[in-house]
Amino acid sequence: MPTIKSLDDLKRIREEALAKRKAKTTSGQVQITVAMGTCGIAAGARDTMKAILETIAEKNLEGIIVTQTGCIGLCEREPIVQVTVGDQPKVTYGKVTPEVARRILEEHVLKGQVVQEHVVPL
Repeated sequence: MPTIKSLDDLKRIREEALAKRKAKTTSGQVQITVAMGTCGIAAGARDTMKAILETIAEKNLEGIIVTQTGCIGLCEREPIVQVTVGDQPKVTYGKVTPEVARRILEEHVLKGQVVQEHVVPL
């Protein structure tokens, strides 16, 4: 983190932070997070992540950020994938096999239709 030595430094850092936040919430921007805790990996999260990355590459999809996180605390629903499209609410999916992951990309990410039968109510 940069050192703040003046009010101008603080204003510059604030503007940079606001620009980053705006970029994350720009309509069309998609964030996909795969839970990769021990329980997720044991349930097949690596294969799910691989399917997501391969599908994005095969279809030349852009504007999608794929990240991983640790345990979300819903071990019985693993593998878990969370999808956020633009400024819409985050959707958490459970029991996401590679086939379900491809379906989520096709239906939710590309067409905007949530795959209801795999949604985990929070």
